[in-house]
Order: sequence, then structure tokens, then C-alpha cells
Amino acid sequence: MQDSWWRTLRLAFQCVGILYGDVGTSPLYVYSTAFDHGVGHPDDILGVLSLIIYSFMLFTVVKIVLVALHANDDGDGGTFALYSLISRYAKVSLIPNHQAEDELVSSYSKHGHPSATLRRANWLKHLLETSKSAKISLFLLTILAIAMVISDSVLTPPISVLSAVSGLKEKVPALTTDQIVWITVAILVVLFAIQRFGTDKVGYSFAPIIVLWLLLIGGVGLYNLIKYDVGVLRSFNPKYIIDYFRRNKKEGWVSLGDILLVFTGTEALFANLGYFSIRSIQLSFSFVLLPSILLTYIGQAAYLREHPEHFADTFYRSVPINLLLCIASILVTISFKTTTIIGKAHEICVILVMIITTLLMTIVMLLVWKNNIWWIALFFVIFIPIESIYLSSVLYKFTHGPYVPVAMSAVLMVVMIVWHYVHAKRYKYELKHTLSPNKAKELLEHHDLKRVPGVGLFYTELVQGIPPIFPHLIEKIPTIHSVLIFVSIKHLHVPHVDASERFLFRQVELEEYKVFRCVARYGYRDSLDQEAEGFVLALVECLQYYIRDANLYSADEVQNISYPISRDPSLSREKPSGRHAIYAEEMITPIQSFSELTTPSNGVSNRLPQFQASKMNIAELAKIEEEQKFIQRETEKGVVYILGESEVVARPRSSLLKKIVVNYIYSFLRKNFMQGEKMLSIPHGKLLKVGISYEI
Repeated sequence: MQDSWWRTLRLAFQCVGILYGDVGTSPLYVYSTAFDHGVGHPDDILGVLSLIIYSFMLFTVVKIVLVALHANDDGDGGTFALYSLISRYAKVSLIPNHQAEDELVSSYSKHGHPSATLRRANWLKHLLETSKSAKISLFLLTILAIAMVISDSVLTPPISVLSAVSGLKEKVPALTTDQIVWITVAILVVLFAIQRFGTDKVGYSFAPIIVLWLLLIGGVGLYNLIKYDVGVLRSFNPKYIIDYFRRNKKEGWVSLGDILLVFTGTEALFANLGYFSIRSIQLSFSFVLLPSILLTYIGQAAYLREHPEHFADTFYRSVPINLLLCIASILVTISFKTTTIIGKAHEICVILVMIITTLLMTIVMLLVWKNNIWWIALFFVIFIPIESIYLSSVLYKFTHGPYVPVAMSAVLMVVMIVWHYVHAKRYKYELKHTLSPNKAKELLEHHDLKRVPGVGLFYTELVQGIPPIFPHLIEKIPTIHSVLIFVSIKHLHVPHVDASERFLFRQVELEEYKVFRCVARYGYRDSLDQEAEGFVLALVECLQYYIRDANLYSADEVQNISYPISRDPSLSREKPSGRHAIYAEEMITPIQSFSELTTPSNGVSNRLPQFQASKMNIAELAKIEEEQKFIQRETEKGVVYILGESEVVARPRSSLLKKIVVNYIYSFLRKNFMQGEKMLSIPHGKLLKVGISYEI
């Protein structure tokens, strides 16, 4: 228990340095943006402060800290995590590569309360799985949010650093615009250079600076509150919000977009949850960020009540030790990659991500949590209308800045849509044109086909069947390796896949041909930067588990269990007789090998029946050992990586738009994105590329 709390406190300290740079520096700009035309009525200050307080409490405290942090995907947050979580409960993927074995991965475990409102959840599940428009809408919402986050990350550093550095002019008025720009450029270089040290080191290094900053601005806020006007505490009465809109009407509504700057960066609390924990974020937020931020805004409002003419630089004017705090603000800007963006461009990114998060969280509540319908309706009715009002305010000022991230996001969405569209078309084409069992057997038995020593790893995106590029290879080079393994890299809808559950195997043809299929499964946060040699060693070790288990047990024993075994529909055939009636398409994970199923300490044995091994003579056991040694010997002779390079072109009779998308845009992206051998860390000297062209 003590270790757990110590770890929580350590994470809470780190997340201050990583997560609170944006929201912690927003007081630099909020009032100057909200009152960009000056303070009209003295009570407008109370109205804006009341809006700040209740917006921050509603969208940050209630929505993010109390609700959204719990809508995580096995500890990971953000828009994609929500989409991934939904994808585990409903088959919404547009690429048909789902396998039943995926759901047996330990991190794939589903949560929720099946006894509560199950019928409604099943109805939504059926809708998402059967409606193509629902799948496409969910996909578009997700990539829109991702595109907005990327656009935000491009805009934020230059604008935020430039705004912070501009504060130096309060004490050094001789600074020119060009000098400020070059100071900003220097800071940006340092800013991006330190990111390579990783979250852990950056968090520890800059957490003290952020804590000092928050203590300083909180203390200054308290000082200003006491010195200038304690009466601003009346703004906790929401009546001042109503009065503010009644007085300012359209101008009040337009200013809502500027209030968004108050909680810019708070979406990072949810998006970066995977690096920390719910408790650590809630702890640091409640005891460090929340009181400091509220005191800062309240103190600035008190100062403005006395000096409304200083609306343009309220923060810097209200600080009694100005130069020191200016230096501190620059240090904070250096400490974090994405700090507050000053300008209208940032507002639309914030509000659109908020709305999409609300929509996806509503689906999670219906499908995953299966909450009471009235609680879900309350959540939806509170947040969607309020967020829509903020959005309308931002859209009204569309030409004054929001068009910039919208244009950037539109380009990013086009890239993602084109890539996904052609990728899905190509996958379905290859799936439709997989080799039939008879054709595969004919290829392997052809008298001109030679077997060469070593292991061949044939990379393919298909998780089932032999890809159409394989006979093309045999036609050009009529040789295959003594051991041939079709390897598919597959990303599951989970953050991480344990290394012990990485590989699934099946033998795709008769045993003597030594042709296997391996599906290497990764979570969306797992890295593919493992060295090729380490990948091969792990794969071969697991293949030997498969050979052992596939030979040790009879087909009847294999069939009578609920186990990660599947039949490849493209290679299905009648059940053979004898001990080798193990289907050629059976999959076995090493962590769930039969020899381990009878061990009480193995978690798998709790949900799978017990089995007795077939009685085998010494000769049969020796045969298994010899097969394993054969695989090991061939591995030591050398491994060749065979990578399919499929060029995709539109059919001649396709529309002009499709030809542009496939032949030009996708072709450009494919040629300029990272190549497969680099992503998989394949040694160039052991790489064999096979090219083929598809018409889709």
C-alpha cells in the first residue's frame, strides 16, 4: 500500500511537468482576448470571471477529471482510445481482418455490467456492426479529432512561445519585433530538442518549474484579491453570467470562444492518461492546478476592477515582481511542447475535440458501461448544447483564425481517408484472390520448385489464406526456403499485447512442406522498433511451442476445448484421419499450450477444460524433437525477409476522381511515407522485394 501511494505521488509530480503547461499559462492571455475591445461595464469583469469559473469547473473538473478519465481503454485515454474501446464491443472496423482469437488476448477483456440495460447495448452494437454509414461516421469523427489535435500541435508552439516572450517588452520596451521573433525561434529549437529525452525525464526536470510557476501565479492572485477588490468573489453567483449576456447580447456570445482558452490543454489530461494514472492526475489537479488557476483568474479580475484600462496586458500589469515572473513564464514555455495558443485559430481545435469526446463517451456509456439511460441522457443534455453554443461562437469568427486549423485538418483528413480507402480496397482484393487449397498444393508439389536452406519470412497483411503475390514470386524465382512462414503484422484494438501472447500460428499446408502462418499481434501503443534478429528469435521459439503441441495431442482432444484455434476459410478441407488429424489451419498461442493448461497456477486453466495427453511412444516424441531441431538448424542457416511491394492502380473504367485518388494521391503518399523494411527494422542485405500490380 505504501509503495502504491509513493508511486501515485511520484506520477502526480511528473504529470505536473507534462500536463499542466498549457492550462497553467492560459492566464497570460485570457482576459486580454476576452476584452479585446475594452471593458464596457464594470460588472462585465464579474460576468467574464463567472463564465471562467463555471466553464472550467464544468468542462475540466466534471467532464474530464470526474468522468472522462474513467472512460479509458485499459489505462489509455484520448479520442483513439475511445474508438478502440468501442471497436472491442462492436465490430466497427472497415477492414475485414477480425479473428476470434483476438478476443482471447488478456488485455482484450471486456468490462461493463451485462445485467444492466443489456438490450439497449445490444441494439447499439447491432446498429454499429450492420450499418456502414454508422461505421463510416464513427471513423470520420475519430480522424477529425485526430487531425484537429495534430493541427493544434503545429500551431501551438510558435504562437504560445511568441506570446510569452512578448511579455518581456513590459520591462524591456526597446525590444523590436524581429528580436522577439528570433528569441522565440531559439526557444522553439530548445523546446523540440529536449523532447527526445522522453516523458519520464522531461516530467522530472520541469515539474519543479511548473510547480513554482503555479505557486507564483496563485500567490499573486491571492495578493491581488486582497489588495484590490475582495468583492469579485461575488462572481461565484451565476447571476452575473446572465447579466453579462443581457448587457452585451451578440458581443457576449462571441466572447464565448475566447473563454475556451481557459481550459485549453485540459484535453491532455485525458489524452496522456496512459503515461500516468487516474489517481495521480486527480491528485495533482485537485491540490496543485485547480486552486492556483482559480486564484489567478480571481486576482486578475480584482486588479481589472481597479484598472480596467489595463485589459490588454492584465497579467503582466498585475504582477508585483514583474521581471522575475516574466522569466518564469519563459521557462514554463520552454518546459512543455504544447502550451496555450493565443489567437482564434486554437479555439476551434479545442471545442471540436471536446464535442467529439462527448459523443464517443456517450457511446461508451451506452455500449460499454451500460449505465442507466437517465444518467446518460443527463450527461448528453448538459454537455452537447453548451459545447454547441461555444462552437457557434467560434464559427462566427471563422475568418479571423479558425479557418487555419480547419484547412490543416482537412488536408490531414484527406490523407487519412485516402490511405484508409485504398488500403481497405487492396486488402479486400487480396482476400478475394487468395490461393485455393488445390492451387497451393499444386504450387508446392511442382517438380520445378526447389527448396533452399534457411527460413523465409514472407510478410503479408492478410491474416488468412495465401496472398496472390506468392505464386507471382514462385513464377519469377521457382525456389522457396526449407521453412516458409507467412508473417502478418496485426494491430489489435488494445493499447498493448503481452509478449507471451504476441504470436498465433497455423500450418497452412501438409506437414512435410513446413509452411506456416504467423500472426504477430501488437497493441496500438506497442512499438515495432524491435530489431529483426530479436523478432526472429521470439517467433522461432513460439513456433517450436506450436510444433510440440500440434504433435502431442490428438485431433479429438484439440476439438473438445474452447481454445484459440481457428479454421482458415480459404484453406478448409475434410478432416484427415489418424494422429495427424490436427487441422492444418489450427492456431495455438505458446502461453496457452496444452502442457500448461493443467497447471493450476495458469490463469487459462480456470476457463478451459482439463485434458489428458495422448499416450505416445518414444519414437513419436523423438520425431517432435527432430522437427524442432530442424526448425532451429534452418534458422541458423539464415533468414531471408520477403516483402511484397504491391502497386495499386484504379481500373481503366474507374471515375476520374478515383483515378486521381488511387493513381496519384495514394501513390505519392506510399512513395514518401516510411518504407516497410525500415518500420520492421529489416536488414537490407537480407531483404527480398517482390513487386506486383493490382487493379481495384
